Amino acid sequence: MPSKFPGFPPEARKFLGDLKRNNTREWFTPRKPIYEDKVKGPMSELVLSLGEAMREFAPELNSDPKKAIYRIYRDVRFSKDKSPYKTWIAAVFSPRGLPKHTAAGAYFHISPDEILVGGGIYAPGPSELLVIRNHITSEAAEFRALLKERAFRRCFGEMTGERLKRVPKGFAKDHPAADLLVHKQFLAMNQLPPEIAETAKLYTEFAKSFRAMMPFLRFLNSPLKPPQDL
Repeated sequence: MPSKFPGFPPEARKFLGDLKRNNTREWFTPRKPIYEDKVKGPMSELVLSLGEAMREFAPELNSDPKKAIYRIYRDVRFSKDKSPYKTWIAAVFSPRGLPKHTAAGAYFHISPDEILVGGGIYAPGPSELLVIRNHITSEAAEFRALLKERAFRRCFGEMTGERLKRVPKGFAKDHPAADLLVHKQFLAMNQLPPEIAETAKLYTEFAKSFRAMMPFLRFLNSPLKPPQDL
């Protein structure tokens, strides 16, 4: 897929690396214009470019930069780590009509040390998790088949995510899909070299990964209902 994003400027990763070593408001505030110009600005361009490509193969995902890009400010209310800023920039493309963090979406982040691209469902609520598990029990063969698709395996290897030690209550211990039902998270992730952040390859790798994961995301989201119907 031809790249429509040339890459981040070198100042972007440098800024994030410097922020990692100087994570204070005193350091960040006078340098906020650098963040806006060299990090957030190019990030918005990348999200828009990916959104344009995704209209072809993932029209149900929201690619509005204002909704997709995470704020750099950390929520420190319940954290022992009071560092005020994230040292990476991230975006999530969530399905329209479903809760942002309880439905399966596409995700990436860029830090000084790594690039992570993937997606899935990270924090399903109890009701969403039960619905997905019931869906798996009835469509296990379909789910296993899409996890074995060549494009998916080339990009992500296999499904990952936190798992229970035993089959959850309400499901037979010897269920044929027991290895899938123990999942609390359903994720497909791939780590890329940080150097490509400054090249056109970043866009092509992200677009390729998102295309490969769409059958996976659609399977997870298919049994979920909009919030008013849950």
